[in-house]
Amino acid sequence: MDWSINTLPLPEYVELGVHSLSGLLWTLLFLFLWHCYRIGSDLPIPGHAGKLKSSSRRSMISRSGVCMGTKCSARSKLSRSDQIAPFISMETAKDEEQGQGYLTPVLSHALFPAQASAEAKKLYAALQEYAKRYSWVGMGRIHKGLREQVRLNDLSTIQKPHLFFLPDVPSVPFFPHDAHRHDIEVLEANYPAILAEFQAVYQRGIDSKSGWTCLGPKSQAVFSLYSAGVCVAENCRSCPSTYRTLLSLRTFINSNSLGSAGFWLLGPGAILGSSYGPTNTRLRCHLLQTPTSCELVVGGEPQCWSEGHCLLLDDSFLHTISHKPPESGPRVILSVDLWHPNVAAAERQALDYMFTP
Repeated sequence: MDWSINTLPLPEYVELGVHSLSGLLWTLLFLFLWHCYRIGSDLPIPGHAGKLKSSSRRSMISRSGVCMGTKCSARSKLSRSDQIAPFISMETAKDEEQGQGYLTPVLSHALFPAQASAEAKKLYAALQEYAKRYSWVGMGRIHKGLREQVRLNDLSTIQKPHLFFLPDVPSVPFFPHDAHRHDIEVLEANYPAILAEFQAVYQRGIDSKSGWTCLGPKSQAVFSLYSAGVCVAENCRSCPSTYRTLLSLRTFINSNSLGSAGFWLLGPGAILGSSYGPTNTRLRCHLLQTPTSCELVVGGEPQCWSEGHCLLLDDSFLHTISHKPPESGPRVILSVDLWHPNVAAAERQALDYMFTP
């Protein structure tokens, strides 16, 4: 028997025209989307596994109650548990992954290391107070650094800040000017005025009555403008242009005890032995004039100052300063502490709170 398309029974909507067929297709599309939405709404939402388990238990109880006392009750419980099991295992895997996170000790109420110093415990208490007042968001590296400071002090390494170490901060002994281009350009543009104000305070004499602080027998003295985050008002009044320049810097640390600024003087023949700075969250910027024979070695890399140009370094690396030739004049620098470019804004705010002067 021969078959043709004309012999097939066609639905009635074919005879109604193209518009009816189009309406049917739109209806089918809507039903398909609605079906996808219902299926998607039953899937677990990441981070809400607890809600999923509780709602699944309620649905199991309600559904099993329909066929209580029959075999279908056991079958329904088994099938539902098989469906929930993958979600529970996903939650466990996620918890294990979070176990490697920064804030695991906070979430698990783990005790702070007992062998930590009194200063570290004080900083940890300040961090907890800050987090309660504001948020734990962005505090992961700081929290990790406080807990690992004890272990860091026991290591023999080229970079070992003795007060606070912020982990996962990429750093090198010397930084290019691009790290703080704006601030360096401001300092170098105001170099003539800064030099003139230094010469004025230097000629008044190196003694405490003139605002200088002598630092031992190595002909080392400092004229502080900011000391441990506190403005030295009398000295700043003696150097108004330098003071205004400091305030115009974007990354100057002037709100916590990690930051200082001032004129540092080192007499000829002096050598400052190897030492570490207190933290890797800052960079030190040196400006002014020094004899060409002076040398600074940071992290095994030697550098010399250039008059009128900034030198940007990370003093949390092992560093040494030498000024050997006795016939040359003193080494003079304006030292300014700037934030490390890899310290985030939230971390800077927390460190200001923790290291309040």
